[in-house]
Amino acid sequence: MASQRNRALITGASAGIGEAFAERLARGGYDLVIAARRRERLDALAQRLAKETGAEVEVFVADLSEAGDLARLEERAASDEGLTLLVNNAGFGAYRPFVELDPAVAESLIDVHVTATVRLTRAVLPRMVARGSGAVVNIASMLAFSGTLPAGPLPHRATYAASKSFMVTFTQTLAGELAGTGVRVMVCCPGVVKTEFHEVQGMDFSRAPRMSSEDIVRATLAGLALGEVVCVPALEDASLIESVGEAQRALLGGASIGMRDGSVPQIASRYRE
Repeated sequence: MASQRNRALITGASAGIGEAFAERLARGGYDLVIAARRRERLDALAQRLAKETGAEVEVFVADLSEAGDLARLEERAASDEGLTLLVNNAGFGAYRPFVELDPAVAESLIDVHVTATVRLTRAVLPRMVARGSGAVVNIASMLAFSGTLPAGPLPHRATYAASKSFMVTFTQTLAGELAGTGVRVMVCCPGVVKTEFHEVQGMDFSRAPRMSSEDIVRATLAGLALGEVVCVPALEDASLIESVGEAQRALLGGASIGMRDGSVPQIASRYRE
């Protein structure tokens, strides 16, 4: 008999936050599709979770910077009537000054963080909306809000931070479009997390205070249940998230005065001779 459990698709599931999502969801009653590049890690995780939880775990080996692999995963996601949760978690940092960043690496970073997030989300939403239920969780970063801060102690991050900023705005705007459909979207913005993320880039964070992947997942799922659109796991004062939105609305409002009263907008006084 076919499984009656909900099913989740998790990208970047071979380690860190993605692996923690797989463990938490399998123990919470989900079957899984776990996607990443490293088959041996996915196979080991699938076998362990199937044995420990009874979950059906499908392994999907894919490099989301490769168009063919992404297209295959899109097709898999779009055709799955039982898929109720998508976790767009795959990513990498490529921290270095932009003028030194290999253009091919920059393109791959955008492919994984931006293109894959958009296309997989687009693949799963029609069935979710038709069903009136489901959720998409996008894993961004606190660096999404770091555009005005210099490098040091933060890393050089122009492409990475911009891609994470895209994920935040994409999720917020999409949440407005999906209001009333029964489908939820949320973006989680962790800080420094105790995973191999930094180590694979040659950065030693072993002595830095870091939140665990398990706590990130716990906060994310709790925030989703609370109806949050932006989840910052370590932020106690959630009103600060709304204050960012208020500042954005004030900026947009201040630049739209002419349009509101029907007059032709004028350039600001500081730009006039």
